[in-house]
Amino acid sequence: MSRYFPLQLAVITLALSACVTINVYFPAAAAEKAADKIIEDVLGDAAAKSDKRTSVSDGASKVLLAAAGGVLDLLVPAANAQSQADLNIATPAVRQLTQSMEARFPQLKKYLDSGAVGFARDGLVEVRDQNLIPLPERNAVRKLVADENADRANLYREIASGNGHPEWESDIRSTFALRWASKAAAGWYVQDSSGAWKQK
Repeated sequence: MSRYFPLQLAVITLALSACVTINVYFPAAAAEKAADKIIEDVLGDAAAKSDKRTSVSDGASKVLLAAAGGVLDLLVPAANAQSQADLNIATPAVRQLTQSMEARFPQLKKYLDSGAVGFARDGLVEVRDQNLIPLPERNAVRKLVADENADRANLYREIASGNGHPEWESDIRSTFALRWASKAAAGWYVQDSSGAWKQK
């Protein structure tokens, strides 16, 4: 055994612990919880209670993710503390954006119900079929959709930056996109990952 072995062991240990402390993992479970709270506030009674339909591949993915998480917890227990964190969605900017979306929702609901507008795969809303919108209302609906999308984009940015991680914005957006689709009422249209529209 080399006389430098303890020093080498200390350096390796320090390097491994440094890797653990500088890696900040996106708290997916906390993001889903935050998204559900905001979406349920915005949609109110129109929100589906839950989407019980899960495919076999979704179930298999969850099992694989849980197994991978268990292995990581064994190897790097300190990293698990981050996944247990809650996201702060009580900032003034997030509250203001949520209230704006809540106030707009009764107007938007009419077009979600008719199928003219749907929840897009990118966490925004989109005019799906303008032929379902009476001609005199089309400009108003385009403005309604643009205003909603501006609030949604700002909401995702504010949640990420308000929690000190602006780099999480795309993860926040992706999480919200999935949760909007999950909470959509029966009969509404949602866009799947390939871009195809499906009616719930």
